[in-house]
Amino acid sequence: MLALDQLQINDKVLHFAGYMVLAFLPAMHERRPLVVTAAVGAAALGVALEFGQLASGWRSFEIGDMIADAMGVGIGIAVGIPIGNLEIVRAVFPK
Repeated sequence: MLALDQLQINDKVLHFAGYMVLAFLPAMHERRPLVVTAAVGAAALGVALEFGQLASGWRSFEIGDMIADAMGVGIGIAVGIPIGNLEIVRAVFPK
């Protein structure tokens, strides 16, 4: 975590990127019902972790983080599903 602080990257970008990868991986390979479940679960995880930070007393609660998480999930799915449908990807990673 200290190394990330030295990079001077906005935490919203980190939230977005983390949740985009979290949604992208199942979206690229799994069937649609599981992708929807994973996406809802990832978004709910982002909200739950923010409320957990609120309860901790030493971490900051930010609605902006929840928005960045949700946007990351949406973009991860929007990119992952079409890539998963490419014939070359399906040949290498069959469902």
